[in-house]
Amino acid sequence: MKTIITYGTFDLFHVGHVRILKRLKQLGTRLIVGISTDEFNSIKGKKSFFSYLERAEIVKSCKYVDDIFPENNWTQKRSDIIKYKADILGMGNDWLGKFDDLNDICNVIYLDRTDDISSTDIKNKLSKVTSRDISNIEQQITLMLDVIKTLKVK
Repeated sequence: MKTIITYGTFDLFHVGHVRILKRLKQLGTRLIVGISTDEFNSIKGKKSFFSYLERAEIVKSCKYVDDIFPENNWTQKRSDIIKYKADILGMGNDWLGKFDDLNDICNVIYLDRTDDISSTDIKNKLSKVTSRDISNIEQQITLMLDVIKTLKVK
């Protein structure tokens, strides 16, 4: 059995998350994921849209993930790798070189992230949606529903 371990916040779970988890799972037989707690995110200066419990439930439901656990601090990776008997620590390449010191207890790899998608980008785009945008969308939906109704009558 080959165990892969990875970490992340996994806020606004998206296709980039699915793809990296799938690639990690293909490297072994068991994939376990450390998910940053709300308290740890606060230390990192991050605020998640979803709570730790919600993010944990979402990630655990992904078919590539075998187990999850809370990530509470920066220094727990070494003890987690030992505890879970991980053969590989896989991280996104935005962390390139940051965990090379763990190569003495496992193989550390950095995978390319999915281009053009990140939770931060999604949050930034959503923050720019105005009430006028929402009103326009509502009007478009109303028009489409009216067209559908007329088609059903014919």
